[in-house]
Amino acid sequence: MDRIQHKFVDVGALKLHVAEIGTGPNAVVFLHGFPEIWYSWRHQMIALADAGFRAISFDYRGYGLSDPPPDKASWSDLLNDLLAILDALALSKVFLVGKDFGARPAHFFSILHPERVLGVVTLGVPYVPPGHSEYHKYLPEGFYILRWREPGRAEADFGRFDVKTVVRNIYILFSRSEIPIANENQEIMDLVEPDTPLPAWFTEEDLATYGALYEKSGLQTALQIPYRSFGEVFNLPDTVVKVPALVIMGGKDYILKFPGIEDLTKGEIAKDLVPNLEVTFIPEGTHFVQEQFPEQVNQLILDFLAKHT
Repeated sequence: MDRIQHKFVDVGALKLHVAEIGTGPNAVVFLHGFPEIWYSWRHQMIALADAGFRAISFDYRGYGLSDPPPDKASWSDLLNDLLAILDALALSKVFLVGKDFGARPAHFFSILHPERVLGVVTLGVPYVPPGHSEYHKYLPEGFYILRWREPGRAEADFGRFDVKTVVRNIYILFSRSEIPIANENQEIMDLVEPDTPLPAWFTEEDLATYGALYEKSGLQTALQIPYRSFGEVFNLPDTVVKVPALVIMGGKDYILKFPGIEDLTKGEIAKDLVPNLEVTFIPEGTHFVQEQFPEQVNQLILDFLAKHT
């Protein structure tokens, strides 16, 4: 971990925290999910650097060590921040690796700026074309995304605990194979008993690192983007991802139970939307597959990079 270098990049009036390792001619930029941070890519960054790549991860605006936005953050902000970071680091063309909601900016950026993207790898989420979320039609009121997009609901729920405990509970919840859904008179944090152990692959030291980073940033921006921004309208020139793409899914990832996700991962529509698509499942993997099975994920990413470098 000491080999990873840290700096801040000016993006408009904000300073965004960037972690970097490696000096190879080909660069890979990692986009985290929630409740993740640059640190969630630690295993991949080191492995790729050792294989001759330049590996870069950053904390989104309002996450971790990056400055918070003066107003509400949006998906467009993330896309603009990514472009600004590529320009600031003089990266003309990169591979993008996105996890969880980081898949969305990875895919959308490849559509908006195909000349800057060699390929896209996503973990835990396939390509979902722009459009309004319709989960409310199929999932009950206690579905965690519906709860967290309600102003004040998550703040009150999370506010009963310190930030480290909130991150701990979400890691435990998202490591299960069932979609987190609370009962009518229950909050999402109540779905985890206080004595529930952490997943075996997630250490107390890892939790302390996440806790410290979210203690610095708080969770407000994380609630805004992604959970309260799914209705944002995009004017993409196309809805097809034309660059080479790889989806890595854990076979026990709860996301696979979301309405429509199986079709976007395995169905004919997946090939229509992403013609140059590969899909790989790690049978025992959960939503945090890159931390749970880092060696397998590292090799899958390296094999993809080798095909398209």
